[in-house]
Amino acid sequence: MTNETQDFRDATILIIGGSGGIGGALSRILIPAGVRVVATGRDPDRLQALADEVGCETRVLDDAADFDAVEALVGELAGRERGLAGAVNCAGSILLKPAHLTTRADLDQTLQQNLHTAFALVRAAGRHMTEGGSIVLFSTAAVRIGLTAHEAIAAAKGAVEGLTRAAATTYSGRGLRVNAVAPGLVDTPLSSRILGNEARRKASLALHPLGRLGEPSDVARVAAFLLDPANDWMTGQVIGVDGGLSTLRPRG
Repeated sequence: MTNETQDFRDATILIIGGSGGIGGALSRILIPAGVRVVATGRDPDRLQALADEVGCETRVLDDAADFDAVEALVGELAGRERGLAGAVNCAGSILLKPAHLTTRADLDQTLQQNLHTAFALVRAAGRHMTEGGSIVLFSTAAVRIGLTAHEAIAAAKGAVEGLTRAAATTYSGRGLRVNAVAPGLVDTPLSSRILGNEARRKASLALHPLGRLGEPSDVARVAAFLLDPANDWMTGQVIGVDGGLSTLRPRG
């Protein structure tokens, strides 16, 4: 984010899933820069802890895939005096199962938590962010590179990438930008099941050519860049922030 972007100060940014690892890191970047953050989550205690730490506004959102609930929130924020400058969907999940062990319920939940939440936000923004702004969605490096047992999450996030490009085209005429960030494995509470297993952790480290896993701030800085109106000639992009995972072979 640039220090000279004066019109970003006092702007309002909505972070869906703001009490998670990347959402929290994004709040810690935006608020010191003078941005007003509204963070949502399902756990009131985690939201309160974030509010106490960084001074953001919070809202409990039980289901980020609920079209009506997301639209009501986006509509309310867009109706404020300075409107809604941007929104980020940090809601999501990780499912590591090969296709033959994935149940219909597994797949439906993965699509609900990753694709449907992204679509709900884009839909609401398309209805209410009529003066433009920035939408940031999240994909995964697993869309670009084949990774074992990532079938469901790669399918869901691949659809998010398609949504990103289509929506970026649809809303470009009003200056509403839509981009996505595609991380590698990031050390967050969401990935704790993977990283809590030492063998899996070592295997994951070996896949990342830069030799370390991602930190939430690594990804949040790119999301903040995309939100900043100083970078308003970027739309329809999927930016990899993955330690080289999706494009490089690990060092031999």
